[in-house]
Amino acid sequence: MFLYLLCLGVVLGIALFRFKRRRMHKLASEIPGSDDELPFIGVAHKFIGNTEDVLNSLQKYSYEAMKKNGILRGGIGHLFYFVVVDPIDSEVILKNCLETDNQHRFFKNAIGNGGIYAPLPIWRRRRKIMVPAFSPKIVDTFMEVFSEQSEKLVSMIAECAGKGDIIMGPFLCRYTLDAICGTTMGIKLNAQNNPDNLFLIALKNVLIIICKRFFHLWLQPEWLYKFFPQYTEEKKYLKEMHDFIDGVIQKKREEINKEKYLKSEVDRNFDLCHYKTRSFLELLIQFSGGENGYTDLELREEIMTLTIAGTDTTGVSIGYTLKLLAMYPKVQDKLYQELLDIFGNSERSIVKEDLSKLKYLERIVKESLRLFPPGPFIIRKISEDIYLPSGRTLPAGFGAIVSAWGMHRDPKYWGPDAEVFDPDRFLPERFNLKHTCSYMPFSSGPRSCVGYQYALMSMKTALSAIVRRYKIMGEESGPVPHIKSKFEIMMKAVDDYKICLEKRISI
Repeated sequence: MFLYLLCLGVVLGIALFRFKRRRMHKLASEIPGSDDELPFIGVAHKFIGNTEDVLNSLQKYSYEAMKKNGILRGGIGHLFYFVVVDPIDSEVILKNCLETDNQHRFFKNAIGNGGIYAPLPIWRRRRKIMVPAFSPKIVDTFMEVFSEQSEKLVSMIAECAGKGDIIMGPFLCRYTLDAICGTTMGIKLNAQNNPDNLFLIALKNVLIIICKRFFHLWLQPEWLYKFFPQYTEEKKYLKEMHDFIDGVIQKKREEINKEKYLKSEVDRNFDLCHYKTRSFLELLIQFSGGENGYTDLELREEIMTLTIAGTDTTGVSIGYTLKLLAMYPKVQDKLYQELLDIFGNSERSIVKEDLSKLKYLERIVKESLRLFPPGPFIIRKISEDIYLPSGRTLPAGFGAIVSAWGMHRDPKYWGPDAEVFDPDRFLPERFNLKHTCSYMPFSSGPRSCVGYQYALMSMKTALSAIVRRYKIMGEESGPVPHIKSKFEIMMKAVDDYKICLEKRISI
C-alpha cells in the first residue's frame, strides 16, 4: 500500500510540475527536437559517458541543429535547452540573455562574484571597471612579460626536443600561468622552473574538482557535496590560492600607499607613473576608486577569475595550433619563412612591433580558433521569453546553448569547405562574413571576453618563439583536421597536445 501511494505521489507530482510549465512546453514543442529524445529523460542518456563522449554529443547536436534551420530542442530530465547555431538568432540571445546558466554555480566557491559568472547587477558595475583595464594601450605594455616567458618556455622544452613525443599541455599551462601572474598580479611565480609550485598544483586541482561537479550528478547538490572528499580537497586548495592572492593584494596596497607618500613633485605634476607597466591588480585598484574602490575580497574575486579563465584558455589555444602545424607542414614552412624574414637567424626576443608584421601567423591563429575554439558552447539562462528573428520563441525558464563550434563550421556561412583548415580564408580579400556572430571564438555581445587582445598577443608570442627554434613533426593530415577532444569546462585535446619537436639547424 505504501509503495502504491508513493508511486501515485510521484506521478501526481510530475503531472502538477508539467501542468505549471504547460505554456513553456507548448512553445518548446514548436521547435524541432533531437532524434535521440526519449520520453521523460530527453537526451540525458547521451551525456552519461566520459568527457569525450559529452563533447561528441554536443558536436552532434550542433550539426543536427544546422539541418533543422539553426536550432534544436533537447531535454535533460526536467531541464530543457535549445542548441542554437544560427548567428542571427545567437546575436539576439547573447545580447538579451545576460544571466549565466545555473551550471556555472560550481565556480562560485573559487571566484565568488568574479566578472565572468557574476549575477547581472554585480557584473554590470565590474564590467565598467574591467573594460578600460584591457584597453590595447595597456595590453601592449605586457609584451615584455609575454616575451620573457615565451623565451623561458622555449628553453624548458629544449631538453625534450629530438627525443620523441612531448606532452605540451603541462608546459603551456605553466607558461600561461607565469604570464598571467606577471601581468595580473605583477609577480614572478616561476611555475615554469618549478612544476611543484603550490599555487600551480592548487589551481590544477581546483579546476579538476569543478569539472567533476559539472559531470557527476551526485556532486552537484551543495548539501550532498559536503559528504564527499572533493569538498574538503576543494576547501584546502582554495584556501592556499586565496591566502596567496590576499597576501599579494595586501603587499600591493602597501606599495601604492608608500609610492604616493614618496612621490616627487615632478611625478605629481606629470604623473610619470602612468607610463610604467602596471599589473591588472594595480589598475583595478585605481579604476575602482583607490582606497574607496574595490574591497580586498572583490579584488581577490577578479584576480581569481582572470587567473582561472586565462590559464587554460590561452594554453589550449596554443596547443591546438601546434597540433595543426604538425598536421600541415606546408603551412608551418610558410610560417617559418615569415619568421625568418622578420628575425633572420638572430636570437633576439620578439618585441611589440614584430607582431603587426606576423600576418600569416595571425591568420593561422584565427583559423585554429575557428575550428577549435576553447569555449565552444556558451550557456545562458532565458529569464524572459525571447522572440528570435527566425520567428521562433524561446520560453523563459529554459536554457540556450549557443554553439560557436556549430557556427564556425556551418557551410551556410563558411562555404562547402567549412571543415577544412585554411588560414588564407582570413585574407582581407577573402574574409567577408555575412554575420559577425559567425565567428566568435571569444563569445559575443555584452558579456563577451574582454581579454581577447591579451590572449591573442600571448598566443602569437609563444607560437613565434617555438616555431623559430623547433620544427613540429607529425603525420600530414587530409584537408579536414581531426583532433580527438574532450569537454572539461572548455574543449581540450585528449592527448594533452602530444607533438614531436626537432631543433632547427639554422637557428
